[in-house]
Amino acid sequence: MDYQTVYRRSIEDPDSFWAEQARLIDWQTPFKQVLDTSRLPFTRWFVGGTTNLCHNAVDRWLPSQADAPALIFVSTETKEERTYSFAELHREVQRMAASMMALGVGRGDRVLIYMPMIPEATVAMLACARIGAIHSVVFGGFASVSLASRIDDATPKLIVSADAGSRAGKVIPYKPLLDEAIRVSSQPPQHVLMVDRGLAPYDRMPGRDMDYSAMRATHLDAQVPVTWLESNDISYILYTSGTTGRPKGVQRDVGGYAVALAASMQHIFCGRPGETYFSTSDIGWVVGHSYIVYGPLIGGMATLMYEGTPLRPDAGILWQLVERYKVTVMFSAPTAIRVLKKQDPAWLSRYDLSSLRALFLAGEPLDEPTSRWISEGLGRPIIDNYWQTETGWPILSVAHGIEPTPTRFGSPGMPMYGYDVRLIHEQTGEPVGPNEKGVIAIAPPLPPGCMQTVWGDDARFVDTYFNSLPGQQIYSTFDWGIRDQDGYYFILGRTDDVINVAGHRLGTREIEESISSHAAVAECAVVGVADALKGQVAMAFAVLRDPSAVSDPAQRRALEGDVMGLVDRQLGAVARPARVLFVNVLPKTRSGKVLRRSIQALCEGRDAGDLTTIEDPTALDGLKQALAG
Repeated sequence: MDYQTVYRRSIEDPDSFWAEQARLIDWQTPFKQVLDTSRLPFTRWFVGGTTNLCHNAVDRWLPSQADAPALIFVSTETKEERTYSFAELHREVQRMAASMMALGVGRGDRVLIYMPMIPEATVAMLACARIGAIHSVVFGGFASVSLASRIDDATPKLIVSADAGSRAGKVIPYKPLLDEAIRVSSQPPQHVLMVDRGLAPYDRMPGRDMDYSAMRATHLDAQVPVTWLESNDISYILYTSGTTGRPKGVQRDVGGYAVALAASMQHIFCGRPGETYFSTSDIGWVVGHSYIVYGPLIGGMATLMYEGTPLRPDAGILWQLVERYKVTVMFSAPTAIRVLKKQDPAWLSRYDLSSLRALFLAGEPLDEPTSRWISEGLGRPIIDNYWQTETGWPILSVAHGIEPTPTRFGSPGMPMYGYDVRLIHEQTGEPVGPNEKGVIAIAPPLPPGCMQTVWGDDARFVDTYFNSLPGQQIYSTFDWGIRDQDGYYFILGRTDDVINVAGHRLGTREIEESISSHAAVAECAVVGVADALKGQVAMAFAVLRDPSAVSDPAQRRALEGDVMGLVDRQLGAVARPARVLFVNVLPKTRSGKVLRRSIQALCEGRDAGDLTTIEDPTALDGLKQALAG
């Protein structure tokens, strides 16, 4: 089948195209209308149809593969491994659902989930979906003030949490953070349902805090029927990272999301029922929602849920899990691969990876050197894909399930079916041509699975996403990109990560790509720093493959000059960073995103801001030392 023909049909005849995709899931009531665009940019998909995410993820697989693995839990932090069949997961979801209902939770109520990567977190999400409650997962360990703002915005009736998480061998108590968040919240929940892992003692508030193990024991034989929801009912709210002021909750529907994920599992990820899917993300991020929980299970696959890091107990743990559980499709982040890039490459060939058909990467732009390194090391296809919390599934990739399509190093691919992707000039609003830089935008209607609106604020949804480019109402991704003559897109970085050096607008991504191509550099981050003369200058921070290469000042100066010369040759003198400073580690969130705003703040002598999700606080000390030196 020719992909371009399929793609054009999805844009020109969306009703017919998406009606076919809708057959990939179960409907209790058939939909009456595929697409309602009467209130653009708001869209409604599969209007009048009733379905349920939990039914499509669990119940519908019981007749054919009740005993097949559904959820595989591995924690290298607590040395636990548990596997739940579809039948066992079905029972656990009903126990959790019955517990929630006993605490007064019903259809349309919000449930905030503040959990580590443990099975009960997945079970809680599915239980909410089963009874029609709206879940909002907040990254485990989030600071109290940030958590409180999400409590106030979502106004949950119930919070599901745990005593603690663990990261790199360090226990992170959750309950004190949660208690403080509830204390300062203006909309406290009625109840807190606690999963006690035995990692950290905690105080219980009588009447509010409930022990899940005790409630589960009273509902062991619970039978909770599925609540059938209209396709456009709300499934969940997920708050985007890095927001300031009032948090911005991405609101998702039920039917469109289920169809989008089912189609992506078949067309993009090429997963099959009975196989195993492994995403190294966290349920606090959108990848965890779409491709740890709902996507693989809707596709009838086992999903591997991992609590741990890529380096413990050693740098081979991810590949060991691929071998042990015969993983066929894996999804990780470029940052995780860059971490592994600093380790002995022999780890990549130590395990039997014959089951693995492809490794998908997303979350940050995938630079060409990293892509080549992991591709050569694994000997498996590396498939980049680009999307956002707001879209819920890939905007750009290659759809091997429709037609085998070559990938290109440095490019996430081409527009996926349903996305009418445009490159727009930020000032004129006009389309740009091949190899010209523009803002990546999507002409409405947005396809199924994309955000419905901002929770509780339709005006903010329109103003933020559809009114930023001149002359038209079009969805802005706020990312720069270029498209080559063959239709492959390349991401150049955020439009708000543009450096204006003496009137020249430069994407930090372009400079990072150049620096990363140096043989000595494992990874780097570039930020724009205020400068009295030029407006801004680029500051680069690089992590070396071999830190001993700059053990004395003369070596540092020589390598810095060499890296600057490389940028000169590739991008021109205007793109040359003011400095290239060498550090042992970049400050990142626990999901692997580089904290560029914090780096910029330190460079400008400002407070580093909210560091709730930072992976290693000592990374900032290394930056300060580099700046002072």
